[in-house]
Parts: sequence; C-alpha cells; structure tokens
Amino acid sequence: MKAGQITRWGWGLMALLASATAQANPERWQLNMSPGVTQTAQNAYNAHMIGLWVCVVIGAIVFGAMAVAMFKFRKSKGAVPAKWSHNTTAEIIWTVIPVVLLVVMAWPATRYLVAMYDTTESEMTVKVTGYQWMWRYEYLGENVNFVSRMDRDSDMTRQLRSGRDPYAVTDADGYNTYLLDVDRELVLPTDTKIRFVITADDVIHSWWVPALGWKQDAIPGVVNEAWTEILEPGVYRGQCAELCGKDHGFMPIVVRAVPRAEFDSWLAAQRGDADIDEAARTAAVAATAADEG
Repeated sequence: MKAGQITRWGWGLMALLASATAQANPERWQLNMSPGVTQTAQNAYNAHMIGLWVCVVIGAIVFGAMAVAMFKFRKSKGAVPAKWSHNTTAEIIWTVIPVVLLVVMAWPATRYLVAMYDTTESEMTVKVTGYQWMWRYEYLGENVNFVSRMDRDSDMTRQLRSGRDPYAVTDADGYNTYLLDVDRELVLPTDTKIRFVITADDVIHSWWVPALGWKQDAIPGVVNEAWTEILEPGVYRGQCAELCGKDHGFMPIVVRAVPRAEFDSWLAAQRGDADIDEAARTAAVAATAADEG
C-alpha cells in the first residue's frame, strides 16, 4: 500500500470515528462519559462520577504519601528507617476505610440497577427483533411494525469498488452518517415510560443506543426486557453491540424522539397505512380465490 493511500485511509478512519462520536451525542474531544438523555443514563453517569472522585481522592492520598516518603525521608538526608514489623492501628484503618468506600459506592449502584430493570407502569411496549442484519420494530397493540435496515446510500457506498465517496453520505444538517443511518427510524415519544421486549430470530445480537444509557442482548428463544424514558427530543444513534456475522457492522440503530402529540400523529398515520396494506392484501386474496373459482 502506498504512503498516500495509508494517509487517506488514516484520515478516513479519523473522520468516521469523529462522525460516530458526534452522532452518539457527546461533545467533540469529550473525555468523560455522556450524561445521556434518560434517567437511566443519568444514573450511570452519577455512579461513574462517584467512583471517579473516590479514585481521585485515593490517588491523591496514596501518591502524596509516596512523594513525601521519597523526598522527605530519603537516605541522602540521613533518614534512618524505623524498625517495626506492623502497626495494628494502621492495618485497621486501611481495612475499614476501603470497606466503607465500597459500601458508599455499592449503595447507589445497586439502587440504580434495581431501577434499571423495573419495567412496571410502562405506557407502551415496543418489541425489538434482531435479524442478520436488520431490526424489526413492533408497537405492540397498535398494529404497527416494520423492518429497519441501513440506509441505501451507505449500503451502496460500502460495496467494494463502488466508487462512491463516504464523505458524501450526510444528513440534512451536514453530519456524516456513513454506516450510521437507516431507511426507517424507530420513532418514540418523549416523557413516556416505554417498555422494550427484545429477542432475535437467528443469532445473538445486542440492541444498543449509548444516549439511552443501556444495551440489551437479543437472544433467539429468549425475551429480555428493558425500558427507557427519553427526556429530550432528538435523534440518537446506536449499533448492534454483539458480533453476529459478516455484516455485523452494518446494522445501525436510529431512534427519533419527538413530543407525545407529534408521536401520536405519526402513529395514527402508520396505523392508517397498515390498514390500507391489509385491505389491499385481503382484496388480492379474494380476487385470486374468485379467479380460481
């Protein structure tokens, strides 16, 4: 491979990573976790920050003590080491303090985990089914379901020797959405507790949208549960997070969160289209039966 090709591939990889980061909703050059747009994501962020600051304090104390020991009591200053084998008080202190810290961190983490799996009082249920390599979404009780695949532009561009430019695959705002967009988005209402039932039809997949603060495996023959309540309207992108075959990297997820009134209008339109399609199929079957008769 020529040097120019290596450089071009390097810049392409950086652009793709930057695009993926932007679409997952953190800030550019962000080093910390993203708080996300759900209470679950906020809980994870809070637990992370508690652990982070505990580690910062421990690190400051430990490395501070090391620095004092190395510079204040170095041999060149004539320091003479103490001759003792152990100190009971010190051993009690460095045993009790870590236990207390673990309890302090475990308490909110346990509370958050319990809340994460509490799907009671959900206002609607969405069934997610993973396939090689697409997702099916069913709004249970609403007669609305559809398959979501990677968008046509990305699919054509990724083909070997397609001659198409990945940088040209953008959304309406100009963000590069190469391999990150779909032909049909999962539309969800904000400020609504939504229960997910997640499974798969062939191999293990994993449904993951970072901004929602959780991921859930989709396993054939098993129905897993999760829930979310999106607090902010927007477009949130994710991907399959379980290696599921040769096109694993080409089954993105796009969630569009909209206000409840807008969602209700969208859902009514989808139900209307479904009713029309069902009527057309029924008419076609009846016509076929009449011709055969």
